[in-house]
Amino acid sequence: MAVHELTPADALARQQAGALLVDVRDAHERALGTARGALGVARGELEADPATHLPALDAEILLICQSGRRSQFAADALAARGYTNLASVVGGTLAWSAAGLPMDAPELDDDFSDRYSRHLRLPEVGLAGQKKLEAATVLVIGAGGLGSPAAYYLAAAGVGTLRIADDDIVDRSNLQRQILHADARIGVAKVDSARDTLAALNPRVRIEAVNERVTSDNVERLLEGVDVVLDGADNFAARYLLNDACVKLGKPLVYGAVHRFEGQVGVFDAGRHRGSAPCYRCLFPEPPPPEAAPNCAEAGVLGVVPGIVGLLQATETIKLLLGLGTPMTGRLLHIDALGLRFRETRLSPDPDCPVCPPGRDFPGYIDYARFCSGG
Repeated sequence: MAVHELTPADALARQQAGALLVDVRDAHERALGTARGALGVARGELEADPATHLPALDAEILLICQSGRRSQFAADALAARGYTNLASVVGGTLAWSAAGLPMDAPELDDDFSDRYSRHLRLPEVGLAGQKKLEAATVLVIGAGGLGSPAAYYLAAAGVGTLRIADDDIVDRSNLQRQILHADARIGVAKVDSARDTLAALNPRVRIEAVNERVTSDNVERLLEGVDVVLDGADNFAARYLLNDACVKLGKPLVYGAVHRFEGQVGVFDAGRHRGSAPCYRCLFPEPPPPEAAPNCAEAGVLGVVPGIVGLLQATETIKLLLGLGTPMTGRLLHIDALGLRFRETRLSPDPDCPVCPPGRDFPGYIDYARFCSGG
């Protein structure tokens, strides 16, 4: 049988006369608003078992989706199952809303719905995932080359709280790669500059600006209540300290590093997965001598390379918060910007690691600055 098409105004009139209006979009789409009074049943569920959701075969059923295409397909499928009084709403919910017809608004404020609309349309994220991001806390160590792009995208994504720790001030030489800062903020504390930039981007995000260098004395306070730690440090002492604290406290650590035209990204999650996931010390049991590991000020760095690495760190952080995809646990990604090549190294936990094997007691924090200087 041919399936009728109705304009939104005609569909509203038929609904008011007793027809059943069914929104066949997925739940994450309906979370953004539905035609008032519509029954929400995803198309796949409806077609699989229509009798569970619909009245008699001859009842008047009106189907609506986002633009009218899926509702037409659903109507055709129901007609093949014996339903005889079907219609599809032309233009779908978009046309319904544009015509000013009554809507059941989502239980969200307009800013949330608009700001995160592209996330809300992803079934893998949706409303539940966005709320999970909003409830999360991420510690970003360093508001420099790696912390800048990472924090920017985490704030844009809607991570609820960003705790940013850095004791440095903005210098003109930073501006070639540290995109959180601006020329007018030279001499300002980096965490204050970062807070102003991120608040302007997304005022919904809470920025905790901690004007401190991470040390053995404050590291556990910095990690308190944190879901993921993002390592944007530029020195080995901080990296070893963060690793040990994350193992002890069971926090995932998203690692990143840059040198000239190259970068590295990985996830160390040994604290939550003893014996199956490595920690940073499994990869680097001992730090290289200082002369073999110059920092950006000494060796230079192509400005976009920290952007690539920080963006990948933000990606891994969001995946960890949402439980999406496959995190880079046990893998280290090497980035060669000059050749634009990516190479991956598989990492295994070291049974002789001093901090992360199963059953090993935490050995305590050491003098990391002296440890990394070879003293």
